[in-house]
Order: sequence, then C-alpha cells, then structure tokens
Amino acid sequence: MSRAPSCPSGFSCGLDATLRVIAGKWKPLILYFLLQGPTRYGELKRAVRGVSDKVLIQQLKELEADGLIVRTDYKEVPPRVDYALTALGLSLTNALEPLCSWGTQNMAEVSRVLARREEWHAPKHAEVPDPA
Repeated sequence: MSRAPSCPSGFSCGLDATLRVIAGKWKPLILYFLLQGPTRYGELKRAVRGVSDKVLIQQLKELEADGLIVRTDYKEVPPRVDYALTALGLSLTNALEPLCSWGTQNMAEVSRVLARREEWHAPKHAEVPDPA
C-alpha cells in the first residue's frame, strides 16, 4: 500500500477522500443499487431496507451535490424522477464492488461476529444473591 507524501485539501490519504463522500450508513448501498441503472425513488426505498424517507432524500441530495449521481425529473404528472450514477459515481461504485464480494463470501462469519458483539453489548442482568 503506497502513501502519498502529501494530499491536497486536507485529506490524509485517498481512502480518507473516499470515505468522506460515502460517509454514512446508506450511501454505499444507494450507489450499489444504482449500479443496475437509472432507478426511481420508490425502487431505491424498497431496495435500501430500513432507511427512512427523510434520510434517503438527504443522502440522495448529498450524493447529487458531490457529483456522484444525477437526478432526472421528467416533468410529468404524476411526477416521475429517477436517479443514476455519473461517471464519477460509476468509478466509485466499481471500487466498492470488491467490498460487496467480500461481504457475500464472508456473510456467515460476519453474522456470527455480529451476534457475538450483540451478546457482548447486551445489558447483563444483575445476579441477586441467594437469601438462604
């Protein structure tokens, strides 16, 4: 792994720059699902399970402002809008694909690790001393 001697704009390295634009729980998933092609809001909402409307809209706006996706409004009634990756977004999503493959290959182990982590963080019930 090579390190650049100095990075522009206050980034510590290229990974820092990448993480800043995909920061958040949902952005990588949004980008992943947009890899399939232009996608309407409702389709994204169903694909990215668990995200609220407010957060999904916010994340889409941030990805658009960062130049990773483009929003197309077809000016129709009823309204029709879809989202698609830009060239920059496609290059980032292609870089994320190995992470997806790793997750798929290691899903069972990751599930076990996360279950253990939940047990570890679960509140312990205080043991009540036996009065006898």
